Amino acid sequence: MPITLVMRVFSTILLLSAAVTATALAQGVASPFTVAESGRSYATLNEAIRAIGDGRGTVIVAPGRYAQCAVQQGGDVTIRAQQPGSAILDGVACEQKAALVLRGRASSVDGLIFQNLRVPDGNGAGIRLESGDLTVTNSLFRNSEQGILTGDAPGNGIRIDRSTFRHLGRCDRDLACAHGIYTGRYASLAVTRSRFDQGDGGHYLKTRARRVAITDNSFDDSAGRLTNYMIDLSNGASGTISGNEMVQGKDKDNYSAFITVAPEGREQDSAGLTIAHNSASFVPGLQRSSSFVANFTDDAVRIGPNRLATGIKVSDRR
Repeated sequence: MPITLVMRVFSTILLLSAAVTATALAQGVASPFTVAESGRSYATLNEAIRAIGDGRGTVIVAPGRYAQCAVQQGGDVTIRAQQPGSAILDGVACEQKAALVLRGRASSVDGLIFQNLRVPDGNGAGIRLESGDLTVTNSLFRNSEQGILTGDAPGNGIRIDRSTFRHLGRCDRDLACAHGIYTGRYASLAVTRSRFDQGDGGHYLKTRARRVAITDNSFDDSAGRLTNYMIDLSNGASGTISGNEMVQGKDKDNYSAFITVAPEGREQDSAGLTIAHNSASFVPGLQRSSSFVANFTDDAVRIGPNRLATGIKVSDRR
């Protein structure tokens, strides 16, 4: 099945699943957060995560829309929607950061929706990762300043799969820009089978990770507004960018490139980076010049065969 069709089907499933929340709310579940290992239920997500503490456990979230946030202080915690796409964390940010602030050994999030996150510094996120490994699957991030935002953890890794990032990012109020995903200096970042669309500023995916695997994703900027790059490898990286479909829209703050390598200074060698078997185009009727890869280093990035529309150069050195 083509990647674009897979992404459309996945996004539709999430949005249709969200419609069941009205029924769940009407049922008035008193303790919707259950720790699977103990069977105990809690009124708030924060209480359930605290019950796991520095151990390992899974919180099952009943269908509903929750004006709640939570902080993980330790342990290895999984937060999973009972039904994918049926549990929404809506509009409340802990510590003026995010719906989930994660600083444990490891964290996993599966099947949740994050929306309407805004904070004074302009970095309101669905997830703020401050330490440990992170796995995100089957989740939707929308209508917020950032989807996922992380600090630096050079010994850890991040994996994002089958998730959607919609109406995210901003570059206003004289504040540093926010992005769909922004990861700091992690050992590795894998983003697979996910969709990015309708950006509201900044980059769709910005990372300082040492190694990346960005494969089989859709970057649809056709309804974007004042956006920048699809993929920004801020300090360079090794790894693979392949199998992605990218469409650049009309309303761009910066349309000069689709992918950038080390625009904010070279911190790691990108000679081990391969960019191949992707497609890049403009929305129908748009004619302009852009570069598929803008390399700000002298590293010999390996650029294999890619399907590029008229007006898109393979690469340029900046």
